[in-house]
Amino acid sequence: MSVLDRLRGGLVVSVQARAGSALDDPLVLAAMARAAQDNGAAGVRVQGVRNLEAVRKRVDVPIVGIIKREYAGYEPYVTPSLQEVRAILACGAQIVAFDATARPHPGGVEVAELVAVIHGGGALAMADCALPADGVSAQAAGADIVATTLCGYTKESKGHALPALDLVRAFAELDTFVICEGGIHQPASAAAALEAGADAIVVGTAITNTEWLVQQYVSAIANI
Repeated sequence: MSVLDRLRGGLVVSVQARAGSALDDPLVLAAMARAAQDNGAAGVRVQGVRNLEAVRKRVDVPIVGIIKREYAGYEPYVTPSLQEVRAILACGAQIVAFDATARPHPGGVEVAELVAVIHGGGALAMADCALPADGVSAQAAGADIVATTLCGYTKESKGHALPALDLVRAFAELDTFVICEGGIHQPASAAAALEAGADAIVVGTAITNTEWLVQQYVSAIANI
């Protein structure tokens, strides 16, 4: 069964932690990734070399690898350059996700070049998009997956309602694999994304962000 067939109709759990969090430990994140797999997740999305290496030892489901790195003078920070792509490939991730927006990338690298290097390393290319045009361009560049990941997180898409079901519908018109990621905080939203045309969904905060979950409950009972 291909990697995309394994993900189709399924849940990918984004297992990440902010820098400085008590959860920001490769062993902790690897355990969370294994728990996700053991309870039916079709895949996991993991950030950073150390975390990718730790998770790879604990799971059998496909791994979507990213590296978040900021470059002075550039907006893209999700696997923005070839350096990050090569580091992820070295960790054995089956899928490499990257910023596929039209914004300038470090070193002037283009989406097609990122895709070519990912394919050359034997992995699938997942284009994290913000706008319909991003998906069209990414598909033309050979990306295997287009995702709504960056919708609401760029200047051009700021304030967009999430999950971005309208973007899912636009991407569903393309002949490619579509992932809805971002703003899925309830099971009903996950189902709605699939009904809108997504082939798979990614959920992170609502499952793995303990800080966010605790804050929701603390805020709800604070003034009672």
